[in-house]
Amino acid sequence: NVDIRHLQSFLAVAEERHFGRAADRLHLAQPSLTQRIQQLEQDLGVALLERTTRRVELTPAGELFLTRAAVLVGEFDALVDDVREVGSGASGILRLGCVGTAAYWLLPKIVAMAGVELPGLHLQVQSEMLTPQIERSFSERRFDVALLRPPVHSAELAVRPLLRERLVIATAPGSDLATRLTNSATIPLTELADEDLIGYPRGSVVDTIATQHAQRLGVRTRIVHRMAETSTVLSFVAAGLGSAIVPESARSAAHVGLLFFSLDDSPTLDLSLVWRQDDDSRLLASFLRLAMRFRGPDLIDASQEVPA
Repeated sequence: NVDIRHLQSFLAVAEERHFGRAADRLHLAQPSLTQRIQQLEQDLGVALLERTTRRVELTPAGELFLTRAAVLVGEFDALVDDVREVGSGASGILRLGCVGTAAYWLLPKIVAMAGVELPGLHLQVQSEMLTPQIERSFSERRFDVALLRPPVHSAELAVRPLLRERLVIATAPGSDLATRLTNSATIPLTELADEDLIGYPRGSVVDTIATQHAQRLGVRTRIVHRMAETSTVLSFVAAGLGSAIVPESARSAAHVGLLFFSLDDSPTLDLSLVWRQDDDSRLLASFLRLAMRFRGPDLIDASQEVPA
């Protein structure tokens, strides 16, 4: 007969390590809190807490219960918040995953337009993710829609290209690369052969495309650090730890003073909308129609028409 109040009461005591402070936090009389904990332990048939005159400690079973209970209470609180939002006038919630560079410039534009045209929509956004992470999240049904970089391997997902952009080089002022390229706007990949580079994890879309491009040209690049988030990649570049091959849209998230150079014969990479094929939500359909109207300045490949 364990209910959510038992879990919330146990979490408060476990975190405060004190019944009095936990009772104050819950706005509950201490005898009532003690009774709840005793009932919980009775229902479970195991002691969760070791009580002393000054302090409360967790038993091994209590340590395990704390970890799992925190997750359950967090999910319950999120559910309550979502239900209240819908009840207060929101017509629905979409959970959106997003790769880092899209979050810097495209996502804010989409969210702003959705606020005007879809006022009943609430977007729950998780950004700074890589495509493999987002695809796994879809399999766990944690996302309804995403902005990511193909390829996508699951046949259960629909993919609609939005934008096409090229790779560029980011480097810090004063770096050897910047010194050599003072008067250049476009550089060949061979210029990076002896450079320390900050890269993305192996298997990520940007790393795969950049590596394949280097192999075609017979250039061996040297990655000294790998970071999943574009913001971290750029922070390392700004700190003088190396240069980086990044999507062109990373310019909009640039640290003050970072330099960007176009790459000769740069390969392209797409940014696409992705959702589950079997999702027939009308709210999702409205969001997709809105998002597909976007064209990024100087990033869209004019030869590719975005489907309506």
